[in-house]
Amino acid sequence: MSMLDKKEFYELACKHPLFKQLSDGQKKDLYQSCEIKRFDQADIILQANKRREGLFLLLEGNAEVYTKNESSDRVEVLEVIQAGHLIGLSSIADFLGESSIDSPQLNVEVRSVTESHCLYIPFSVLEARWEDLEVRDYILRKIAVRLRDIYGSLAEQVNLSRQWGESEPFIRRVQDLMSSPVMSIEAGESIKNTAIKMNQHSLGSILILEQKQLVGIITERDLVERVIANSISLDESNEKIMTKNPYTISPYDYYYQALSEFLLKGVKYLPVVEDGKVLGIITLSDLLRKKNQSMVNTIKKIEQADERTIGDVKQAIYYVLGTLIQDKVPILHTLEVVTSLFDRLAQHSIELAIQSLEKKGAGKPPVAFSWYMMGSAGRGEQFLLTDQDHFLVYEDVKEQDKEQVEAYFESLGNEIVHYMELAGYERCKGKMMSSELVWRGSLNTWQERLRRWSLRATNDTLLLAQNFFSFRFLYGDTTIHDSFVEMIKKQMKSSKIFLYRLAQVEKTQQVPLFEHPIRSLFGLDKKQMDIKKDSLFPFHHALQIISLGDEIIEGTPLQRLQRLVDKKLITESFYEDLKESFSIVMRIYVYNKWASLQRGEASTSIVKFTHLTTKEKENIILAQRMFRSLQNQMLSEFSL
Repeated sequence: MSMLDKKEFYELACKHPLFKQLSDGQKKDLYQSCEIKRFDQADIILQANKRREGLFLLLEGNAEVYTKNESSDRVEVLEVIQAGHLIGLSSIADFLGESSIDSPQLNVEVRSVTESHCLYIPFSVLEARWEDLEVRDYILRKIAVRLRDIYGSLAEQVNLSRQWGESEPFIRRVQDLMSSPVMSIEAGESIKNTAIKMNQHSLGSILILEQKQLVGIITERDLVERVIANSISLDESNEKIMTKNPYTISPYDYYYQALSEFLLKGVKYLPVVEDGKVLGIITLSDLLRKKNQSMVNTIKKIEQADERTIGDVKQAIYYVLGTLIQDKVPILHTLEVVTSLFDRLAQHSIELAIQSLEKKGAGKPPVAFSWYMMGSAGRGEQFLLTDQDHFLVYEDVKEQDKEQVEAYFESLGNEIVHYMELAGYERCKGKMMSSELVWRGSLNTWQERLRRWSLRATNDTLLLAQNFFSFRFLYGDTTIHDSFVEMIKKQMKSSKIFLYRLAQVEKTQQVPLFEHPIRSLFGLDKKQMDIKKDSLFPFHHALQIISLGDEIIEGTPLQRLQRLVDKKLITESFYEDLKESFSIVMRIYVYNKWASLQRGEASTSIVKFTHLTTKEKENIILAQRMFRSLQNQMLSEFSL
């Protein structure tokens, strides 16, 4: 049901350039020549191959322009139209008398994505307004923008068709894959009635609504684990067992974004929601039916791996990485997907290590602990398995228990290293692993360790700190993790001089700039660059220092940048520029390292300019300038 009434529709229409400059009387006269039309979800607004006698102004809801392949029934969405925009601009040619019997028929249609209300504007109204130069200018600008977007989209589709042939593209939108209408039940219904409805309709999940708003979700697994296993009465309210405020996704998100959400959030169902309204639901199975089974096979390999088979997982993940690179999925989403798979692999290695100690008679962990990745894995940038960088934190214990607890975690650290090595992670040459005494310890031990680092800020200590402060919590007790982060915050407040020392190191390693773009483009100034040393490391270290100074202790680079925006320490536009720069650099870095691997060459972060396109060189120049800007901001805040 629409939330707007006739008066509000009229007021919305009067704000549009077609009506805006008219007197109240003129607006009413023209408006009466138009007609408000309501469309349900999936209703056709404009049919293909049918002559059009006017335009539609979308007042409420969303619509999409699409074309349909008659031989395969496959639908390709060309454009999404939102409220306030005109529908049917291509028919302006008819209005201007440019059509003929030889003109090709329109093979695109427009349909409503949600319940929508449109103002039908016949050509007679447009003709009455055509003498107004502002109206002509508005229509001209809209057509020009539409033409630009269509050419861009057409070029992209041509490129994609050459790359994929007939394969299913990663750029399909969620709305093309979701199931709709979605099955739901009201909050407060009994668990019994909820289960009966799920059984009657053969549902793996059901959404819980309250006054048409999504408040929860119940899955088959919830019925087993939360009802049967806990002997909960079937007469209880379904609210008692539902997952509250479930993760959702937009209908306009892409296939690869949905895939990232499933892997990162660890869920199998995602309600599709727009403006608070549930439009459908999408499942991990829906996605996997649209692509080959490499992703689900890889996940199964990870979860089922043992000491004999865990070494096979690496190549399965590389296969997924290769598919994402081949399909030109945006690099930040590629990293999200691959990181989620490597995270599962590391977590499974820890579980195998714990199980191994139990079999050897060491029992379960004696106290709660948390385990962290550092370096590229900690930043969520590890796309090829490198060496191990990790540490371990456990609960403080009484003096008489210290020796026993330390003995267990020494064994656990060694087992973790062993299983991760079997999985393909090389041992860290610098021994930054939880098997080493200096990379594990209780909360109090870590507090003292950080205090010593800040007091003895030698070059070696600073290098350790740079790696350490890229940490990311991956496994274990969240309470211990929260205490660990709070401890670091307090330590940083009393160790500001430590941040100044870190900044001093960066001052001697400033981001190199290519000051003469034309010469740089043709490689006359510099033949190559080390992406890690010249670009990524300075960016990460500058961001790390700024973040620590503002009590942002953890997170990937983009998460830290977003926190800085939230705290109004950097602008939204600066964030977007840095995000784009980071994406540019990471794309070149990943693609070059992947190409080297495919050629059987040694891994390197050196990129030769002769191997880059002119556009890539231009982008590198701009990215380096943005990284230098962030570095300069850091140096201005932490200059000795």
